[in-house]
Amino acid sequence: MEISPREAEVMELVGAHLSNAEIAARLCISVRTVESHVSSLLRKLEVPDRRALARRAPTPARPAPVLPTPLTSFIGRVSERAELTEMIKAYRQVTAVGPGGVGKTRLASAVAAEAAGEYADGVWFVDLVPVTDPGLIAAAVAGALGFGEQSGRDMTESVVAALADRHALMVLDNCEHVVDGVTLFLERLLAACPRVTVLATSRARLMVPFERVYPVPPLSLAVDGESDAVALFMERAAAVGWPLDPPLRDQVAAICERLDGMALAIELAAARSPTLGFDGITTALSHPLRMLTGGSRADDRHRSVRAALDWSHALLEPADRVLLRRVSVFVAPFTAAAAAEVTGDEDAEGLVADGLARLAEQSLLTVTASVGGTGYRALETIRQYGLERLFEAGELIDARSRHLRWCLAQAAGLAVARQDWRVRFDLVADDLRAALTWAADRTEQRADAFELARCLAELTFTRHLTGESQRRYEQAAALATDPAACASMLRQAAAVAGCRTAGDDMYRLRRAAADAARRARDHAGAAADLATAATIAFRFSTTFVRRPSQEEALELITEAREQAGDDPAARAAVALAEAGVLTDAFGAVQGPPGNAVPETRERAERAVELARRTGDPLAESAALDALTGAQSWAGDTFATAATARRRITLLSSLPISPAGTHELIDALGIAAEACLGAGDVPGARRWARQLAGHPSLAEAGHRATCRLLMVAALAGDVDEVLTGSVRFLDAWQRAGSPARSILAPAVAGVAMIHGLRDDLDARHEWQEILGRLGTSPEHTYGYGAVFDAMLLLHHGQAPEALERMAPEPRQVWKQITWIWHHWYVALRSETAVLAESPYARDIVAEARTVVAGNPVAAAIVERAGALLDGDQEALLATTDAFDTAGCRYQSARTLVLAGGDHAERGAVALTALGLAR
Repeated sequence: MEISPREAEVMELVGAHLSNAEIAARLCISVRTVESHVSSLLRKLEVPDRRALARRAPTPARPAPVLPTPLTSFIGRVSERAELTEMIKAYRQVTAVGPGGVGKTRLASAVAAEAAGEYADGVWFVDLVPVTDPGLIAAAVAGALGFGEQSGRDMTESVVAALADRHALMVLDNCEHVVDGVTLFLERLLAACPRVTVLATSRARLMVPFERVYPVPPLSLAVDGESDAVALFMERAAAVGWPLDPPLRDQVAAICERLDGMALAIELAAARSPTLGFDGITTALSHPLRMLTGGSRADDRHRSVRAALDWSHALLEPADRVLLRRVSVFVAPFTAAAAAEVTGDEDAEGLVADGLARLAEQSLLTVTASVGGTGYRALETIRQYGLERLFEAGELIDARSRHLRWCLAQAAGLAVARQDWRVRFDLVADDLRAALTWAADRTEQRADAFELARCLAELTFTRHLTGESQRRYEQAAALATDPAACASMLRQAAAVAGCRTAGDDMYRLRRAAADAARRARDHAGAAADLATAATIAFRFSTTFVRRPSQEEALELITEAREQAGDDPAARAAVALAEAGVLTDAFGAVQGPPGNAVPETRERAERAVELARRTGDPLAESAALDALTGAQSWAGDTFATAATARRRITLLSSLPISPAGTHELIDALGIAAEACLGAGDVPGARRWARQLAGHPSLAEAGHRATCRLLMVAALAGDVDEVLTGSVRFLDAWQRAGSPARSILAPAVAGVAMIHGLRDDLDARHEWQEILGRLGTSPEHTYGYGAVFDAMLLLHHGQAPEALERMAPEPRQVWKQITWIWHHWYVALRSETAVLAESPYARDIVAEARTVVAGNPVAAAIVERAGALLDGDQEALLATTDAFDTAGCRYQSARTLVLAGGDHAERGAVALTALGLAR
C-alpha cells in the first residue's frame, strides 16, 4: 500500500528516534494523529513494532541546528572560531567567558552552526536570560528542546532521560545569574548522557571540575593590517545608511580602540553614527566614564562593557534614561501598556510607547511581535545595567513593587481567561517567576509573595507543569503567615504529587499539612490529614519508593481518632483509613495476605456513608474506591462495576483542581478495569480511551494507555494494541522504565497479542519488559493466567492451558477477584472441555452460575458447554453474543472451533484482525 507524504514524514522522524510528542511538536499535529500514522505504517509495511519501523525508515538527514536566527552578519573572529571549535571536539563541557557585550553569544552560535554536521541529533540553543530561579534550568532546557515533564520524575530527570542516547551539542547561553542551578544540572546531564556536549556562555566560570574555559577576547583592533572591530563598525554603519570610505578607517579604528573592541559598544556607536558623526561620537567618548559599582569589584572586562553602556546611556534624553531603568524589571518581552503600568506612567501610555521606540532605535531594546501586540525586550547585559541604575536612583523597590502588582494582576486575569490561555501564560510566566523570586525574600512583601506563589501554582498546574506546580504550592505554604493557609497549600501540593504518582511526596505533604493544622488549632483538620496520609500509604502503595509500614499507618490512625472529635469530615477520613489499613480494602502491597470480606465491606460502606454526609464529592469518591475493592473481594463483580461508574458520575461535573484531577484519573482507570471485569467491553473501552486522552497524562503515555491496552488485548483489538503499545513503550522508556506493577497487565496483554500474531521476537521483547516489572501473585494467578490461557488455547494447547489454570478460583481468590474473576472462571471451563478433563461438566456447570450476567464470560462458558455437548447450533449462537459484546476475536475463534466451512470463515476473520490462523 502507498505511503502518504505525511506518513513518510512521520516515518523519517521515527527513524530519528523522536517520541510521538516530539514528532507532534515538529509537525504541528496532535499526538493522537501521530499515533494513528504510526499504526497505519505498521500495517502497511507489515512490521511488528516501532523499533522495526525505525529500521525501515530512510536514513534521516542531519537535523538543522536549532539556533537563533541572526539578524545581522557575523564579522571576523576566524581564529576564535577555530580555537573554540577544537575545544568542543576535545571536551564535553566548554564555557566561553567574558564581560557582557563582548560577543559571547554570537561567537558560540557561529561555532555551533559550523559544527552542526558533527552531531547526529543536532544542535540546540537554550537562552537562560528569562530564568530567575536556579531550580528551573531543566525546565528552560526542556522548553527549548520540546520535551515535557515525565510522570513520576522531576524535570531534570525527564530531560536526562530524553537525552540519554542523543548525540547532540547544547548551547547554554547567559549562565552567569543562575550558575548554581547550571552546575547542578550539568553534573547530572553529562554523567548520564555520554554523547551530549555543552557549550556554555557566562560572565564567569561555572567552577565545575570537568569545565574547560575559553576566554572570549574583544574584537581584534589590528591583525596584519586588518581589524575585526573596524570591519564590524563599517558594516553596521553601512546597514543604517552611512557607508564609510576606506580613508576613514583610521578614525573608525580610533573609536573602536576607545571602545576596547567591545562588540556591543561598537554596534551602538555605529548605529548612532548617521546622526552624531565622528565628531559627536568622539565628544561623547571624551566624557568621563564612570563605573557602575566602582572600586575593586569592577575588573577590566566589566569596565569595558560598562563604559560602553555608560556612554550609550549618556546619549539618551533624561526621560528615556528613566524609562530604560524602570523597564529593566521585566525579564520577558513586554508591551507598551505593561511598561506604562510598571513605570508608573499609566496615564501616558502613548508617551511610553514613543520612548520605547526611541530605545529600540538606540539598540537598547529589541522588538518582537506577540499575541498581545508589539513586544519589547532588553538584552540581558543592558537589563542588568538598567537594574543597577535603578538601584542608584533609589527606585528599585518601588519599581519592583509595581512589577509585582502587575504580575499579580496578570495572574488573576489568567485565572479567568478563556482564549489563547496557554500563549498568554507563556508570555508572562518568566516575569511571574522573577517577581516571586524577589518578593519571597522581602518580609514586607510576604503577603503578595504568598498570593503570587499560590496563583502560579494553580496556573502551572493548568499548564500541566505539575512538577513546578507542586513546588509552588510548597513555596506558598512556606510563605503563608496563617498556619491554616499553610495547611491548605500543603494539601494542594499533596494532590499535585498524586497526579505525578509520587506517593512519598503525597504522604510527606499530608503529614506536614497535619502539623500546620495543629498550629492553627484545627484539630479536626489535622485528624483528617493524618488519616488521609494513612489512606495514601495503602491506597497508592505502588507509587512509593519507601512504603510506610502497616504499623506506621496504624499509629497515624490512632492519632487521628484522638483528634477527630465529632467533626464529620475528620470522622469520614478516619473511617476510610480504617477500611484501607485494617481490612485492606485497596489491596495494598504491604497489606495482610488475607482479609475478612464481610468486615472489609462493612467498613467500606460505613466510610462511603460518612463521606456522603460531608457533601464533599472528592471524599465520597475516595470512599467509593474502597468500596469497589471490598465488593471485589466479595466476588460481587457487577456491584464493583456499578460503584466504579458511580465515581465517574460524581466527579465529572467538578471544576478542574489538583485533587479533582487526581481523583478523576484514578476513577477512570478503576472504571475501565471494573467494567472489563463485568464484561462491559464498550464501557471499559470508553473509560480507557478517556483516560488515554487526558491532558494531564500527555507526557506519561505508559500510564495513559495501560488500561486501554488491557481492554484491547482481552477484546482482541489488534490495531489498538499495536498503536497503543508504541506510545506506551516510548513513554515508559523515557520515564526511566519504572517498575510499576500497575503496568504489568497491559504489558502481558501486548505480549499475548504478539503471540497470537506468531511474532515470537516481539513477544519475547514484551515478556522481558514484563519481567522487569516484577512477578506478583496476581501475575501468576490473575492476568498472567488469563492471557497465557488465551494464547495456549489459540494454538491448540488445551492441556497446557488447563495446567496453567489448575488452581480452583476459591484457592486464588484474592489474585483473581478484581477484574480477572469471571475471565479466569470462563476460560478455565473452556480449557477443561478442550483438554477433556473428567471434571469438565462440573466445572462448566459451576462456571455458568458464577459468570451469569457477564456477556463475554457467559458466552465463553456457553461455548464450552456446546463443545462438550456437541451442540453445533448452540456453539454458533455464541458468535452473536461475542459480536454484540465487542469481542471480535472470540467471535472468530468460535467459528474456528465449529470446524468445516465455519473454520475457514473464522480463519479469514482472524486474518482480518491481524492474527495468525
